[in-house]
Order: sequence, then C-alpha cells, then structure tokens
Amino acid sequence: MGRQRMHLSISQELNLVKFQRAARMPVFLLAAAALTSCGGEAPKGAQAQGPGAIPVKLQVAQSVPINDTTEYVATLRSRDSAVIMPQVEGQITQIYVHSGERVAPGAALMQIDPARQQAAVKTQEDTLSAKRAELGWDQQQFDRISSLYQSGVASKQDLDQAKATLDAAQAQLHALDAQVSQETVQLHYYKVAAPSSGIVGDVPVRVGDRVTNSTVLTTVDKPGSLEAYVYIPVERSAQIRMGLPVQIVDNAGKLVAQSRITFISPQVDNSTQSVLVKATIANSNDKLRTLQFIRARIVWGTHDGPVVPVLAVSRLAGKYFVFVAEEQNGKLVAHQRALQVGDMVGNDYVVRDGVKAGDKVIVSGTQFLVDGAPVAPQG
Repeated sequence: MGRQRMHLSISQELNLVKFQRAARMPVFLLAAAALTSCGGEAPKGAQAQGPGAIPVKLQVAQSVPINDTTEYVATLRSRDSAVIMPQVEGQITQIYVHSGERVAPGAALMQIDPARQQAAVKTQEDTLSAKRAELGWDQQQFDRISSLYQSGVASKQDLDQAKATLDAAQAQLHALDAQVSQETVQLHYYKVAAPSSGIVGDVPVRVGDRVTNSTVLTTVDKPGSLEAYVYIPVERSAQIRMGLPVQIVDNAGKLVAQSRITFISPQVDNSTQSVLVKATIANSNDKLRTLQFIRARIVWGTHDGPVVPVLAVSRLAGKYFVFVAEEQNGKLVAHQRALQVGDMVGNDYVVRDGVKAGDKVIVSGTQFLVDGAPVAPQG
C-alpha cells in the first residue's frame, strides 16, 4: 500500500514538471508545434526569420527629385481691371447694370442727377449769347468811330478807346465760350460709362445715395490673365530672382496653375517687412477671381530626397512616425522612427529627416508592431 502511494507521488511530480515547462514555453513555439502536429506548414517568411516573426510588407525608400518650396498666401488682381469712381458729386438717380453683367465700351453704368449742372450750362449759354450781342454793338461802335477818324471828325483817342472796348468784348466772349464748353463736358460726367468691355463687379451703391469723387461705384474686369501678388519676407529677399517658378494650388494642395515671377519690387513694404513679387496667371477657364486669396508656392530649387508612402506613416500627438525593418543578429527587426515630413508628392510624403534612401520601410501590418518586434517580409 505504501509503495503504491510512492508511485503515485512520483507520477504526480512528473506531471507537475511537464506542466511547468509547458507554461514557460513561448506561445509561438506552441503554435509551431501545433502546426507541425497537424501537418501544417509555417509561412516562408516565418521560417526565414524564425518563430514569432510578424509578416509585413516592405518597400525600399526611394530618392526622387524634390522641389524646395515655400507656400504663401497671395492675392489675385486683374491686369485689366478698372475701378469706377465718379468724376462729379451728386445723387444717383439710376443704375443701369447688375453685378456680373458683361458690358461694352462706353455702355452707361449709372446716372448722377445732372439738374444743377444743366442749369449751370444753361446760365453760361445765356451769358454767352448776351456777350455776343454786346460784342456786335462794340464792333459797330468801332466801325463808326473808325470812319469818323478817317474823316477827321473823331480823335485818335476815341479810336483807341473803341478798339480797346472791342478787344475786351472779344476776349470775354472767348472766355465765356471756353466756360460753356467746360461745363458741357462736365455735364457728360453725370452719366457714368464703362471705360472698356468687361464684367461688372460688385455694385455697393444704391439709387438715392450721394456720391463724391472718392466713392467706388463698381469695377469692370476684363476676362483674361490675372496677377498673383505674393509678399515674401525680407529674410528671403536674397533668394528672389526673376523667372522663379510659382505654383498656384487649391485648399487640397492640387495644382491649379503654374507661372514664374515677372516682377520684383525694388522696395520693402515698411508695414510688413516683405518684398512684393508678381506672377502672371492664365485664367482661360475663369476658375479664379479678382481679389481672391490663394496659396502660392515659390519653388526655390530642386534636390534629391527620400519619400515614404502615406500608408506607412502614423501620426501620434501631432508627430509623424514610421517603422523601418533593420537587420539585427541575422534577422529583421522593426524599429520605430520619428519623421519630419514635408509636402506630398503623389501618394508619398517627402521626408526631411528620419528616413534615408535605401531604408526598408514597413508599409503593412504596422498596427501589430512594437519597437524591436521581429518581422518577416512578405511577397
């Protein structure tokens, strides 16, 4: 009976030891043993890297030509845009056009009340008529005294006085005639006309408003090319030169138009400490508008640099990270690196720091990775 109890104790101890060894055995060894016992076959990558390697897809970071760019907020202005302001003061009585309407050269835009000016012109014309009648009388007097002088009846003094009166009347007539012409021209300014063909802009005034010489009535923009006004900080003024490429992009970063710098201001804007540059932008499809704010990229130059796929990059707490497979003790191990990324080129991020050309970037399976985890390349 005691011997049987001894044998049972030894068996229990052996089972306990086996259980403890199995508990210490790594999970991946158990999985491999299970596959082997079931006649299964481990993945090729796992065989190459050893048990426990996480299958991932790798892509070698390539070096591609990259533009050195800086993005600024620019303003579009029309090269053929006219700001319409009245040349006279008065009250608006009629508005003939609407915003967005196309007009021809000389087309009437607005009417300013001309009643006062018409009265002034009428007064000047009446005065001119009276002066003409007076001039006729002075001419008759001069002719009469000249005849008497030839007969010896009138003195030389009377002749000179008649001549002076006639000359003064003629001079006054010429002055009044010029005043009438001036007032008549001024009368034409009460009807505001388009200086050229184009599209009417915003009309901020209304019928009944009183306007002055500084009041903006509207604008007339001729469709066609625009100019991008870009203000570049004075710190980079040494790098500005004529012909530098300029890229116009939308809010999504998509290229809208391309141009080159055509003007560089010789002066620095004192209020912003920046230098104004201009670039002509073709606008044949009318996608852009005058006074529109846009994003303009100045291309300073080109250099070769690495890019990584967007899918391989993760963002955490505002920082960018990527996993790179590195060889360690004969096997590939994933290491997480912090990145400094630039603009996007297609579906890739431009890498400023963190990855160099030739590094093996992990592009799939990153959600299962931790720093130092063994990996096995797929495909």
